[in-house]
Amino acid sequence: MRIIVLGGGIIGVTTAYFLAKEGHEVEVIERQAGLALDASSGNAGLIGPGHSYSWASPAAPKMLLQSLRGAETAIRVRLRPDPELVRWGLRFLAECPTSRSERNTLIKLRLCQYSQKLLNEVSAEEKIDYRQTYGGILFLYRDEADLETANYKAKLMREHGQEQEVLDAAATVAHEPALAAARDKFAGAVHEPAGSSGDCEIFTNRLASRCEELGVRIRRGAAVHRFDCDSSQIHGAVIDGETLRADAYVIALGVDSAALARTAGYRLPVYPAKGYSVTFPIREEHNPPTAGGVDEGTLVAWSNFGDRLRMSSTAEFSGYDRSWADQDFSNIMKMAKDLMPDAADYSAGQYRACLRPMTPGGPPVIGWGRHRNLLFNTGHGHMGWTMACGSARLAADLIERKQPEIDMTGMDVPT
Repeated sequence: MRIIVLGGGIIGVTTAYFLAKEGHEVEVIERQAGLALDASSGNAGLIGPGHSYSWASPAAPKMLLQSLRGAETAIRVRLRPDPELVRWGLRFLAECPTSRSERNTLIKLRLCQYSQKLLNEVSAEEKIDYRQTYGGILFLYRDEADLETANYKAKLMREHGQEQEVLDAAATVAHEPALAAARDKFAGAVHEPAGSSGDCEIFTNRLASRCEELGVRIRRGAAVHRFDCDSSQIHGAVIDGETLRADAYVIALGVDSAALARTAGYRLPVYPAKGYSVTFPIREEHNPPTAGGVDEGTLVAWSNFGDRLRMSSTAEFSGYDRSWADQDFSNIMKMAKDLMPDAADYSAGQYRACLRPMTPGGPPVIGWGRHRNLLFNTGHGHMGWTMACGSARLAADLIERKQPEIDMTGMDVPT
């Protein structure tokens, strides 16, 4: 079967890989000159199923209200005349009650656990070095009340197969000596032993090379404008001056998925959440963290990539604008110097913003659309790196008409 995968980020490339392994003729279309240049290269680098909590939670409305009043919250909104944001935002608020939030969290957790297992298998089989570390992940809490709440949340994770342990401050420092200078600034942490980290951009490009060895064609610098379709079938994907024909099409375009889907009559609930990240060089004199983690007070995350330290934060709903200003990184810089003052060269950071494709509840959209040859694999939000291999395997199973290995309830394509 000839299959066109639209999108050359981590989701598109892993999808192409699993399809090629099944023997399909695959072509990947990527609008940028290189692969994995948006959310795939600007993420925190964490691979942590235990951080699958839905952003649409009982705490989110208060955080958004504080943001509108000017506070620098981890989740914030910049009001603008945008009907798409209003529609998405109303759906987000509808997912915030406890029952909905817990349901969405467990859907995400199920996919993340499955995906991490596949990532480890693929990287071992293909011998891909992506600066990975396997020392677990720390979720750091500043005060005792928050740590107590975290213990309750960790119980939910443990009940669903995700090992987590609560550490006091002394045990946290023993596990991560880079935090020793800040010993009195936090109450403790939740440690997830199975958590890992790695450079998503490196993994994507090295897997893409393997895809090409398997016969996958990858077109870079080719923008997809619309679908040529009727009410039941996609007849082609229109790119610059050409219509590409295939037996099946996979939308894996991240934040651009909704715009392309509209050309076939879909209102896809995927909206960009801008995230900010900085990558700092690690030199011989520095004391970097040995593994990844998240400061739960600021939602600043970090990962050690060997010679570089990545830090990332914020979910800002402000449209499709990728611009940034120095103040957008103030929470990252404050956290870095507060908790790990000697971890890296903070004067030589590489700054960037990226757009994460968010659904209102958090679970991605994976499945067939109304058109019998159009498959969706998009909307992974801040968990795209963790979810990628599992999502790709599910997409390949659907195309192969195989029974997926996990329950896909809650990842449905909206009608």
